[in-house]
Amino acid sequence: MVEAILAGQRLALARLLTLIENDAPEGWAMLDALYPRTGQAHLIGVTGAPGVGKSSLVNQIARALRHPQDGEPPKTVAIVAVDPTSPFSGGALLGDRVRMRDLSGDPGVFIRSMASRGALGGLAPTTAAVVQALDAAGFEIILIETVGAGQAEVEIARLAHTTIVVEAPGGGDDIQAIKAGLLEIADLLVINKADRPGADLTERALRSMLELGYPRGHHRPEDWAVATTESKETWVPPILRTVATEGKGIPEVVRALRAHADYLRASSQWQAREQARLKDILDHMLQAALLARWQAGLPQGFYQEVVQRLLRRELSPHQALEVLLNQMPIPSVENSRLVP
Repeated sequence: MVEAILAGQRLALARLLTLIENDAPEGWAMLDALYPRTGQAHLIGVTGAPGVGKSSLVNQIARALRHPQDGEPPKTVAIVAVDPTSPFSGGALLGDRVRMRDLSGDPGVFIRSMASRGALGGLAPTTAAVVQALDAAGFEIILIETVGAGQAEVEIARLAHTTIVVEAPGGGDDIQAIKAGLLEIADLLVINKADRPGADLTERALRSMLELGYPRGHHRPEDWAVATTESKETWVPPILRTVATEGKGIPEVVRALRAHADYLRASSQWQAREQARLKDILDHMLQAALLARWQAGLPQGFYQEVVQRLLRRELSPHQALEVLLNQMPIPSVENSRLVP
């Protein structure tokens, strides 16, 4: 299957991604063999609140990369779309690919929908591994669309080289558009649905916040284009307007993505982000492995007994932690409760 994936066979790649999502040992073994082929793709995260048009924007960016109008060579594109998992049924609609139907049939585009499986931060537990597999398969651009959880959805910044934060007019007041978290991880700020009333207000609010962090920065597309050629010291997130359903503003977004990749490579930030990304992946895997190994070493029924004592208020959470970490005898009720 590894040879088939390197030869460009899509069915073999799809099977590998399924094995990775299901945490199958053979999937991880194949990813180990493919890992030396990774590190070439430009990873682009697309995040923002639900309803701002992330899927439509991703669809148009992929089309523009496949059919460039400015003389640039077409790029091979993979799309990873993460959809929320229902906390009640455990299922996921995986509906993002419905909005990308016009990309079907293009041999240079591969779309993979993933369920978040209860993970927080907008990504699925195995998103990073799926991205590695697509990177090894030779895709030059990998677009990662997050769930759209809102202001705390910043996990994508640890995975992507370039993070696009999408806003839309009418999503709330000025403060809602600029709350901490999403704005701080943005490499590009895109106001989608810019034909709606309130686009000017949204742009003013975003620019006001950016000027606090970049007082000498360039936030208009025409100024930003000059700034990126004059200085490689600081990247100031440009504010771009799009109407994704009509394809308006998409060429400017694609140019900004290319410029940001050039900036990262010219300023050595590419290597720094790659190092931080791989360290974060390793840290998450290490935490999961250590937790699993620790749980496997507990006496049978010990953990459940501690949970039951916690539920009966016979142990505090801190006492339960000490008991579990040190595998101490569970204190008696008299010793574990405070005596007035």
